[in-house]
Amino acid sequence: MKIFTRALVAAGLLAFVAGPALAYEPGTFVLRGGVGTVAPKSHSLKISDEVESVVIDVENSTSMTLTGTYMFDANWGIDVLAALPFKHDIKATVDMGEGPVTEKIASTKQLPPTVSLQYHFSPDGDFQPYVGLGINWTTFSNTKLVSSSEVNGEVDDELVKLALDNSTGVAAQFGGDWAIGDHAVVNFDIRYMDIDSDVKVKFFDIDEFEKIGTAKIDPWVYSINLGYRF
Repeated sequence: MKIFTRALVAAGLLAFVAGPALAYEPGTFVLRGGVGTVAPKSHSLKISDEVESVVIDVENSTSMTLTGTYMFDANWGIDVLAALPFKHDIKATVDMGEGPVTEKIASTKQLPPTVSLQYHFSPDGDFQPYVGLGINWTTFSNTKLVSSSEVNGEVDDELVKLALDNSTGVAAQFGGDWAIGDHAVVNFDIRYMDIDSDVKVKFFDIDEFEKIGTAKIDPWVYSINLGYRF
């Protein structure tokens, strides 16, 4: 999160640098690279019975991002988001009537490739704001439980594997490009992604994974980038 904050401050300073007006004509391609933070919603999954309540939270993660936008019209473009894997800690808050206790129980990696249709409001301006709507496909990998000894025995010793299913959902975005040279831009981008993932566990005595619930992760994704248009 500190990396993202510093990058945001730097981008704010660059925004005051006078630059030539951009002209996103049909056929223009903009490639951007930077840093992004995925911030899932709180209380992604809650499991309750008569004895205890367990709330699962997926923590924030920061990684490198890459986007490419192809303008097929002065105002309209197709945008593709890619990234290096985001690694998230997964925490559980357990309340058995004696006060909640929160522990890290697992970690996972995810990739959020997203394709969006963008509308650019001011294709000839120094600052070009845009909005977008598209489809996100999130893949999870390397999902690993913390050993029971690391979480004070709260994880069942018979629990051997945890899995998060991939997710497909709607993605919305808004952002903008500032011209800082004949071809260079500084960009900010904010996205909302609808990510619902089935959470499954597997025990020693069971051959298949068993679903325990659906985690509604639904993150906001904040990124700051430098770009080049050609």
